[in-house]
Amino acid sequence: MRFNNTEYDVIVVGGGHAGSEAAAASANLGAKTLLITMSLQTIAQMSCNPAMGGIAKGQIVREIDALGGYSAIVTDKTAIQFKMLNKSKGPAMWSPRAQSDRFRFSEEWRYQLESLENLDLYQDSVNGLLFNNDQIIGVKTTLGLQIKAKAVVITAGTFLNGKIHLGKKTFGGGRAGESSSTGITEDLVKIGFEAGRMKTGTPPRVDARSLHFDLMIEQPGDPSPLKFSFSNTTKPLTKQLSCYMTYTSLDVHDILREGFSDSPMYTGRIQGVGPRYCPSIEDKIDRFATKERHQLFIEPEGWRTYEYYVNGFSTSLPDHVQEKALRNIPGFKDVKIIRYGYAIEYDFFPPTQLKHSLETKRIKNLYFAGQINGTTGYEEAAAQGLMAGINAVLKINHNEPFILKRDEAYIGVLIDDLVTKGTDEPYRMFTSRAEYRTLLRQDNADLRLTPKSFAIGLASKERMERVVEKQKKTDLFIDFLKKTSIKPEEVNPILQSKNSAKVNQSMKMFKIAARPQLEFDDITKFPGISHFIAEHDIDKEIMEQTDIHIKYSGYINKEKNNADKLNRLENINIPEDFDYQKIKSISFEAREKLTKIQPRTISQASRISGVSPSDISVLLVYMGR
Repeated sequence: MRFNNTEYDVIVVGGGHAGSEAAAASANLGAKTLLITMSLQTIAQMSCNPAMGGIAKGQIVREIDALGGYSAIVTDKTAIQFKMLNKSKGPAMWSPRAQSDRFRFSEEWRYQLESLENLDLYQDSVNGLLFNNDQIIGVKTTLGLQIKAKAVVITAGTFLNGKIHLGKKTFGGGRAGESSSTGITEDLVKIGFEAGRMKTGTPPRVDARSLHFDLMIEQPGDPSPLKFSFSNTTKPLTKQLSCYMTYTSLDVHDILREGFSDSPMYTGRIQGVGPRYCPSIEDKIDRFATKERHQLFIEPEGWRTYEYYVNGFSTSLPDHVQEKALRNIPGFKDVKIIRYGYAIEYDFFPPTQLKHSLETKRIKNLYFAGQINGTTGYEEAAAQGLMAGINAVLKINHNEPFILKRDEAYIGVLIDDLVTKGTDEPYRMFTSRAEYRTLLRQDNADLRLTPKSFAIGLASKERMERVVEKQKKTDLFIDFLKKTSIKPEEVNPILQSKNSAKVNQSMKMFKIAARPQLEFDDITKFPGISHFIAEHDIDKEIMEQTDIHIKYSGYINKEKNNADKLNRLENINIPEDFDYQKIKSISFEAREKLTKIQPRTISQASRISGVSPSDISVLLVYMGR
């Protein structure tokens, strides 16, 4: 491929989860796109655990799918187990999670990318950026090439000046067996960007043939597994692999403490901050010294490999300490280690330097996505990549940016948190971070987001038609239940069997169905329901939507009203480069924070730490409100 006289619309630097989604979104929006990665053999590599989704993360994957991204489709095509977590709680907490075949996941992602006609792939390392005053115009590579572009998306993961730590051993690398990336940080710092260091870690991988699974607790997938994607590209799994659970012990903790004197974290050789919510095993036993044991989940890496992942045992302790500790865990006495755990330290750029579009404030048409913004997790990275790819294309085509609000998507919460509050530790999404989680459920991500994506040209016509049909059938079913009455003699036997109070007169089905004791299977026993379902081709997805609406409509309407009130502030825009220093009636801290963040709206300003309600009142006066 010759790049001498070639100018791309968008160049994506890095082929991880963020880079893959960014490149796909850009190409699918019609932009001439180049994805540069250090290794085409590790596209969207699952560097850590072989799974997608989980609490809040599963919601993000479904949102990516609803917007027209590929993470859910690839997960469905390569899944080896599926679980819907938190089913005992309300639907706002339900979170899909799938174990994937690590090797097939990467292979399938490359296949998806190679099928896109507007996308070129190129293997090389970017070691510099090209600027023209305050605008990015391209990249430089280690082979000496200068490749021009109208916009650049950097998704470098843990590779920017990456350093791997294992006991007393330290060596450069962005991932085990792969070199780190240099030059990008230096170029960005030189023109005024603020950079920092973070760390993350990974556990050992072990040979399943050396484990005694009979001494562990089996964790099978769901009996009737669902899938991630709203599309019909795949069917749910019919065969699944189990995970297993075991525990550490006080003896294991004592062995691990023996290695603390050689731990890079405790000797100060690691300066970066690690993820609080996914700590290393040495962190756990230090911070929770009174806890006698910690859970470990032993996860398969694929259909045709005996390599298993020891989830919960992330560590950078010396290899001999890792081995000795593992051998004292139930089921591990004969363990053979395939890969030792290690920690990795890398550069990131505080995300308060970004706009909500993920474009940098300092340099036009330059976008950051993924761990470069201080996040952790495949799902968080993929979501940012998708949004950066979309916004890069919209920007060069002179269109308004595509920004999701906090009441519209977990992705909106994620980006707003990063841009408004920043982060000094690897950011991970939780349901508790979203104030409108009853609205932001995994089941309705397509209803929320596909129309928005279709409007900008990313979601396909077929996807949009499926959403319209889903909404139409759900509304039809709800209307039927609201208009149709049921007699006491028809419903009381069902109510009695569920320990629910009997009725003395005919009532609308909707009101009876709202009772918490009744499940949807009970509702299908109402007279005429089976006929209605068959006549209108109501599938399981429509039934779930209908059931959630019946049971939670009060909560949903309350959250919508709250969101509408706050969105009034979201609609009050603050002019770009507004001079906060001239407003002497707000606090010094507020002036400092507002000047640094440069919020887009009054609502965003109200979420900045250090900005008080009285400061917001003063701003409202200045905005003419």
